[in-house]
Amino acid sequence: MDHQPPPFFKRGPAPLALLSFYVAASIALLILDTRFKYLEVVRQGVAVVTQPLQLFAQMPARTLEEAAGYFANVTRLQDDNSQLRQAQLQTAPALQRLQHLESENANLRKLLAVKERQQAQGLAARVLYTARDPFTRRIVVDRGQQDGITAGQPVIDEIGVIGQVTRTFPYVSEVTLITDKEQSVPVQIVRNGLRSVAFGLGRGQLELRYMPSNADVQNGDVLVTSGLDGIYLPGFPVAKVVHVERDTAYSFARILCAPVAGVENRDAVLLLKPRQAEVPRPAELDADTPNAAADKPGKGKKRRPPRNP
Repeated sequence: MDHQPPPFFKRGPAPLALLSFYVAASIALLILDTRFKYLEVVRQGVAVVTQPLQLFAQMPARTLEEAAGYFANVTRLQDDNSQLRQAQLQTAPALQRLQHLESENANLRKLLAVKERQQAQGLAARVLYTARDPFTRRIVVDRGQQDGITAGQPVIDEIGVIGQVTRTFPYVSEVTLITDKEQSVPVQIVRNGLRSVAFGLGRGQLELRYMPSNADVQNGDVLVTSGLDGIYLPGFPVAKVVHVERDTAYSFARILCAPVAGVENRDAVLLLKPRQAEVPRPAELDADTPNAAADKPGKGKKRRPPRNP
């Protein structure tokens, strides 16, 4: 008798043969995709088809994360709001006094015929990346010649001085940080008004050079721009003294400073407009020059001719 199963229950190829076939096909597809990129279009089509399924599968977890983030943000915003209200109350007296002092200063300048200080105006920019040269301290921002940026413009953040624009391109600009070895900023000590120049050291610090050993400089002194270079407006914070080394064997002290602004960790900066040169008018020069009336012909007292004996 024939004990073979009926045709309906006949199985296909052997499992080992199927496994070998699928392994060979997988290896062939991997080689073709790696070497010739034949399956790139197929992969993109599959990704487009499965994208809604992936979003639907991620929806519960994403909903829970967004809900937790929402409540956390609400709590954090409430705390920040409370802190800002307290800070506003604490700074309100100082702000009122500052406004009063500014009005008095403006009136005194008018009485003394002193020129008003220039207002700081600029353009906000976003930091794109740092320069690829490891021996320099430079950043690239997303403002360039199309925005009216020129070389020499000061760069600051919400705390203090960042650096100076040294190279411009049509759509981006290169900013050299104050910690660069080739950068220097004229500064002034707030405590005693002593003037000096801060030089970058290239490793996140600055140095006050050519300061006598007996100079009145202490740890914690704040340095601001003096405005003597004609580039930076006076009064912007630059650095803080962190180390003072005095040696009687040397004529100058070694004074190290740390920048107060976020020189190396800022995402947004402000590019200030170029400082306007203050050129005195001819009338002011004539008024300030001694014996100006006597030197000009036709003005002043006339000399009498000598009498004949």
